[in-house]
Amino acid sequence: MRLSDILSGGNGNGIDDLWDSTAAADDFGPLPAGEYIAHITAGELIQSRTNQTPGYRMTFTVIEGEFANRRFWNECWLTPAALPQSKRDLAKIGISKPAMMEKPLPKGIRCRCKLALRKDDQGNESNRLKTFEVIGIDKPTVDEFAPIADETNKGAF
Repeated sequence: MRLSDILSGGNGNGIDDLWDSTAAADDFGPLPAGEYIAHITAGELIQSRTNQTPGYRMTFTVIEGEFANRRFWNECWLTPAALPQSKRDLAKIGISKPAMMEKPLPKGIRCRCKLALRKDDQGNESNRLKTFEVIGIDKPTVDEFAPIADETNKGAF
């Protein structure tokens, strides 16, 4: 495939100039240690890469301040040793039974999160969620362009 094939419709006419005048984005490093207000934007069952340990990963998206829209994660491992802490964290978001981890999370779970920086043996830094508390549920924003529900056709598609 050629670049001109995917930049059809005149969109590719200035790609060389645009390319030359655009600075590459910086790499994202870990967030600084501190407190953040974030939504939990996803929850999913996972397995570790090394030994297939089962777990549940929560994705947090910062919603306030300088680092808005940045993400961080928390894994809850489903092993006998980690289960007490995992049950504590999962209960905060309403998961009280294993089968509930298979269902989507409600949207808008607002949390106050405390992040730490950790450094591995090779000197690589990453974030670690120390604690979080659910401080509310935000109503989803209304899509101004969404179709208006017709009361006479309730339930119809």
